[in-house]
Amino acid sequence: MSKCMGSQMPKSVRFGGYPYKSRLSPGSILESIETRFSSISDWFRRIITILGFKHSGDQSAKKPKFWKKILDPHKQFLQQWNKIFVLSSVIAVAVDPLFFYVPVLDGKDQCLTMDRQLMIIACVLRSFIDLFYLLHMIFEFRTGYLPPSLPVFGTGELIKDPAKIAKKYLFSNFLIDFLSIIPLPQLLVLVIIPAAKGPIPLKTKDAMKMAILLQYIPRLLRIYPLYREVTRTSGILTETAWSGAAFNLLIYMLASHVVGAVWYLLSIERQAKCWIQACKEDDINCTGEFLYCGTHKRNAYPSINKTCFPKESEDGKDGFEFGIYAEALKFNLTDTMSFRRKFCYSFWWALRNVGSSGQNLEVSHFMGEVFFAVFIAILGLVLFAFLISNIQKYLQSATVKIEQMRINRRDAEHWMAHRMLPDELRYRIRRYDQYKWQLNRGVKEEELISNFPKDLRRDIKRHLCLAHLKKVPLFSSMDKQLLDAMCEYLRPVLFTEKSFIMQEGDPIDMMLFIMKGKMATIIGCDWKNDLYSDTLNAGDFCGEELVHWAMDPTTNPSSLPISKRTVETLTEVEAFALKANELKFVTSQFHSQQLNSKYFQFSVRFYSHQWKVWAAYKIQEAWHDYRERKRRGGGEGRFQDALAEIVGPWTSFNATLYASIFISHLLQVVQRNPQHTPQFTRVMTLPPPPKPEDEQNNPNFTILDH
Repeated sequence: MSKCMGSQMPKSVRFGGYPYKSRLSPGSILESIETRFSSISDWFRRIITILGFKHSGDQSAKKPKFWKKILDPHKQFLQQWNKIFVLSSVIAVAVDPLFFYVPVLDGKDQCLTMDRQLMIIACVLRSFIDLFYLLHMIFEFRTGYLPPSLPVFGTGELIKDPAKIAKKYLFSNFLIDFLSIIPLPQLLVLVIIPAAKGPIPLKTKDAMKMAILLQYIPRLLRIYPLYREVTRTSGILTETAWSGAAFNLLIYMLASHVVGAVWYLLSIERQAKCWIQACKEDDINCTGEFLYCGTHKRNAYPSINKTCFPKESEDGKDGFEFGIYAEALKFNLTDTMSFRRKFCYSFWWALRNVGSSGQNLEVSHFMGEVFFAVFIAILGLVLFAFLISNIQKYLQSATVKIEQMRINRRDAEHWMAHRMLPDELRYRIRRYDQYKWQLNRGVKEEELISNFPKDLRRDIKRHLCLAHLKKVPLFSSMDKQLLDAMCEYLRPVLFTEKSFIMQEGDPIDMMLFIMKGKMATIIGCDWKNDLYSDTLNAGDFCGEELVHWAMDPTTNPSSLPISKRTVETLTEVEAFALKANELKFVTSQFHSQQLNSKYFQFSVRFYSHQWKVWAAYKIQEAWHDYRERKRRGGGEGRFQDALAEIVGPWTSFNATLYASIFISHLLQVVQRNPQHTPQFTRVMTLPPPPKPEDEQNNPNFTILDH
């Protein structure tokens, strides 16, 4: 039977590609060791190749494409990585104190045990964060640097030699990073403490405390310079003022978390010290080697619970002097496996005492406890000053614009009082400052945009102005190149209510495109009739007289056209302004394109409010002439002849149609209200508005045919 079974079973199985003998022999052991050593050597050789230390003459292994690249410390990738690494280092500082909660004192058996679930969680978190640190060390071997002695002018050339980079890192921060990444807490918790028996675990607990606290030194030495580097390269670590204040508050709470974990561990030590002292004073042969759970002879500690309890008063003879650790025994924190319970209370104890700088601490005569209380007091003062100063700095940065606005308003009030300006003018100045502040919150938009490079300025202006320009019917059919050129020279302007943009008789120095608000345009300031006024809304424009002036190459740049109307704001107005000289420059660049076409010139005339008012008056004049002829016995078919006589012989069919519609509506009003006929007649006798300057002798309305 055994032979049959032996014949059916394989003599060896393969695991991982290597034969595994059913019997172990010295040869198989040596072969396995040699195989493992060979795989480790290959892995080490690949790491050396990746880091760039492989000799240049060895072409057996090619480096991956990504690792051929030397990283620039000023590029976006490393700046973002530095922020991530600073955050991971802060998290590592928060994870390490979790090891202090691993020791637990079993109050029933009076022995030291471990919270194994918390131990595994803390080891996994610490190992995961160490991977970030290891990756950061690899990046340090591939990050270029600038030479220490730079010329006065210029930024210098980035050093990309892998050997020089490695030499610089090995002699600067490599030792600090190596000490920070050593897994001392994992070794102590997972290897040394479980393997030790007797009083060694109590001493190992002290070693774990020292190892974690000592590893804080190299970690903090790396966090602070890296934090300064992040703030130097990117300007800020956080984007908003409140997030910066929250970051500083997080540091305050992190320090409380560390102090609370240390307080819990020192409470364990103080109670263990009481147990050892009770063992020495007991008549029974009680030694400290039984303080580790897992040993026998639990009946050797009958008197520990009778002596290890906090003193009720300083003069009391019974009990033990626990000092600032008495609360841990009072609430049974040292003998519970509930991590949430002991963590929350320890954190609250630390936050309360760090915030009050240790004013409520009642220490005992133990020197270590006194030093710990002094450390809490100093730490509380330093952190409180640091927190208040940073929060004040962030709050000041958030309110600096408001304070600057108050200073500017105060200076403006002093200036207006010194110049004795009238109240109405002062009111307009205050309204303008207030409206400007409400729109941009003190940001100098033009100055901000002017500091950007040319392509970025062009894209910003295109985003701000292009959509608004296309809303204007005059520019809706223009090509993109011309619109981009106009966007580059447009300037945002603000006007308060009752502001005069243009006045009759003044030179027209800009073309205005309304984005928000309403304006009134009036032909003849001394006329008191709504017939000659019109309203400009968002999407309209004024100052179109500059278009004909700018397209004429013979005009003098200093001789601007004179305004025949007055433009006044009815509400607050946001607009984009195009200066006359800048419009002249744009038209000179694109003179041979659309600006010189008849279609564009007719478009300017068709969408111009000045031309609309003039054409409306001419139509009304033709209607008045037609009415007079009809009253004298003329025919109704002479209206078109009258319109042609007044306007010109180039009247198109659509222009006649528009005029006929206008006259028909007007006749309906007259027929419904015959008593108002004398008023309409009187209106028609007013002097006509001035005709636009361009092509006064050849008015043309063929744009209506399109």
